[in-house]
Amino acid sequence: MTTKHRSLPLLAAAAAIALTASPVLAQKATAKHETQEQLQAEAKIPMETARATALARVKDGTVKSEELEREHGRLIYSFDISVPKRSGVDEVNVDAKTGKVVGRVAHESAKTERAEAKSEAKADAKTTSKTTTTKKP
Repeated sequence: MTTKHRSLPLLAAAAAIALTASPVLAQKATAKHETQEQLQAEAKIPMETARATALARVKDGTVKSEELEREHGRLIYSFDISVPKRSGVDEVNVDAKTGKVVGRVAHESAKTERAEAKSEAKADAKTTSKTTTTKKP
C-alpha cells in the first residue's frame, strides 16, 4: 500500500468524527444562547405584571427599556427606569418565575448606562442568537 492510500482511511475517519461531532457542538451552542421565545416559554409571570412590580419600586419612574434575560442562571425581567430630574436610570430586576424583585434597585449613571449599552452591543455582535431587547418609546 502506498502512502497516498494509507492516508485515505485516516481522512475518512476524521471526516466521520467531524460529522458526528457537529450536531453535538451545535446543540451546546444553542443551549448557551436561548431565543427570546424559549425564555418567554419558561417565564411564569407576564412582562406587564413584572413591569408594574418594578415601577412600584421607583417613585415617579418611567420604563426606558425592558428585557427578558437569563442573568447568573436566573430568568429575570430587567427594567431601566428613568426618574424625573435625575440623570441615568434605576435598574430593577424582577424574577420571571416568582414575580419578586431580585437584589437591590441599582442606580446607573448616564456614563455607566452608556458603557453597559456598548458592552451589550459588543456581545450582540459576537452572537446573532442572543436575546433581544425591547425598547420603550
